[in-house]
Amino acid sequence: MTDPLGLIGNGGGVQPTTPLRRAGEQTAQQGPEFKELLLDNIRQVNDLQQDAEKAIEDLATGRRDDVANVMIAKQKADMAFKMLLQVRNKLVDAYEEIKEIRV
Repeated sequence: MTDPLGLIGNGGGVQPTTPLRRAGEQTAQQGPEFKELLLDNIRQVNDLQQDAEKAIEDLATGRRDDVANVMIAKQKADMAFKMLLQVRNKLVDAYEEIKEIRV
């Protein structure tokens, strides 16, 4: 099974040894920006959901008869969406925590 969000293994993600940059500091870009990574993963989750909906529609109209594969496609889409939702929740929590910091 693939990791639709690229969070498991070497599929990207945050490197723990990446040094923090100050405003205006120039460093070599080592990988994709977080925004691009997040947008790409949202597209992948959307594709999985569309594929699952198409499989369900095909099953309902009789163009398909493999119920097991339709259920697997739906489960993959559901798990990917739940993982993306958890990432969103963690981002919102981090934003709320940063908002509470007094300067």
